[in-house]
Amino acid sequence: MPQIEEAQPKYLQIAHFIRDQILRGDLRPGDEVPSERQLAADWKVSRPTAARSLEALSHQGLVEKRQGSGTYVRSLEVNRRARELYGRARQTGKIYTPGEYAVITSAGWLDAPDHVAEALGLVKDRRAVHRRRVTNNQDGPITLSTSWFASDVGRKAPKLLEPERIQEGTLMYVENMTGRQGSYAEDRMCARQATDEEAADLQLDQGSAVLIVHHVVFDLQDRPLEFAEATYPPQRWAFEQGYPLT
Repeated sequence: MPQIEEAQPKYLQIAHFIRDQILRGDLRPGDEVPSERQLAADWKVSRPTAARSLEALSHQGLVEKRQGSGTYVRSLEVNRRARELYGRARQTGKIYTPGEYAVITSAGWLDAPDHVAEALGLVKDRRAVHRRRVTNNQDGPITLSTSWFASDVGRKAPKLLEPERIQEGTLMYVENMTGRQGSYAEDRMCARQATDEEAADLQLDQGSAVLIVHHVVFDLQDRPLEFAEATYPPQRWAFEQGYPLT
């Protein structure tokens, strides 16, 4: 039986164990994951606890339940740029490659818009910390992005309020200051016309099409840690994915 760490609820320990199998490739898209009955027996937990672990994996977009059949690994659409930025920061302590640089255009406290408050789970206290930046390279703007953090994170991580670059990246800085670790992320993408402000920051003609990505990072307790809204200009390959044909 896998080892259980008592620091986390058992359903999350099970979900994270299966999640790691999926991310490592031990379980591939289309593979069936253990059933509630099997998980309950293997981990010596109740059926409701086993069911909750599968629900957590489904919420993370990693698995899908097929009626009358079982639960299977989904085909994963990965925001490769976000993953590479985070991985680079962990390995090198720097978030950008040579030639890339970010300009922080604003930072500080704001009342969170509705979609930000919903993503961060803000109910009574809508005040949040934002950091808005334009990332560039030799060819011009790569992306415009705004990161949002709840007020308790802002109080523990004061550099978020300063319009200066954080070398290791905002997420690693927040992890170090709060003791909360990013566990997984969810992305939602759509295309629309750029606002006038976005067009100006990205050096686009008014009415240009842009790709919008809403990126939510969750910690080990499945609590939202960061919400980021990124705007990508056209004619940029922002996302890539490789996959087997068999």
